[in-house]
Amino acid sequence: MSCQFLSSSGTAIKLPRKKVMSMNVIGCSTSPIPNPVLRPELSIRVGTRLIPHPKKADKGGEDAFFVSGYNGGVMAVADGVSGWAEKDVDPAQFSRELMRRASSLVDDEEVNYDPRILVRKAHAATSSTGSATVIVSMLDNNGILKIANVGDCGLRVIRKGQIIFSTFPQEHYFDCPYQLSSETVSQTYLDATVTSIDIVKGDIIVMGSDGLFDNVFDHEIVSTIKEHKDVAETAKVLADLAYKHSVDFYFDSPFSIEARNRGLDVPWWKKALGQKLTGGKMDDITVIIGEVISKCLPQVAKNHG
Repeated sequence: MSCQFLSSSGTAIKLPRKKVMSMNVIGCSTSPIPNPVLRPELSIRVGTRLIPHPKKADKGGEDAFFVSGYNGGVMAVADGVSGWAEKDVDPAQFSRELMRRASSLVDDEEVNYDPRILVRKAHAATSSTGSATVIVSMLDNNGILKIANVGDCGLRVIRKGQIIFSTFPQEHYFDCPYQLSSETVSQTYLDATVTSIDIVKGDIIVMGSDGLFDNVFDHEIVSTIKEHKDVAETAKVLADLAYKHSVDFYFDSPFSIEARNRGLDVPWWKKALGQKLTGGKMDDITVIIGEVISKCLPQVAKNHG
């Protein structure tokens, strides 16, 4: 399958064919065939959904992402920093180009399946003005998920209904995350949090921009995954839920709870009336759901004499 870049406008751009392996399910025969022998390896079945900020819907928002079937599978999300709009710079251009560059480098020899090196090379190749948070995950055929994260995009790994791994936001201060930038003074790939996790068949990987995790609690993510088995449907349901919460002024969201914990709240006289800061955070919302599956590849049977 050719690598596919998906911009926040939802436009899919087919890239030239490379050494990319399909993410479709490969059936494993149970018939007694002496040769070839089938050896199971892991890959990811992916569903995606992007909902732009209501005020940015006409241009598709400022998030961007791509998914690739290279090796065990590659997924990445970038969230353009909206503050650049105040300088008459379209924040979407940087995030989209960053993802486009990354998608073209997944099989680069120097990258060698290292997400931090992929971030470095994609950042170096990006010429647009702006900045973005970014997260990249790469699953190798040995079942190791490698993650590089700069900023407040996020990832969860869910196994048998329990979250076994979560990323944590990197930030300078509340609501000001680490970011890759066109400016000389910014974070680089060296600032990325890098993690490796052993993955098994049946694990669910949830990736997204902060528009997901600021508006949906982890327990809501887990319950949604339990209720929906199809990855595309799950991504849609979670994105719709995040959007519903984001426009609800009375929902006590993860974002509003964290804001209060950081000392941001309603004026004292409203507190005296029993009020508090509530509401979701309107933002672009990107959701990627990856289900870890096995693929069976032919392997020549060894002769043991």
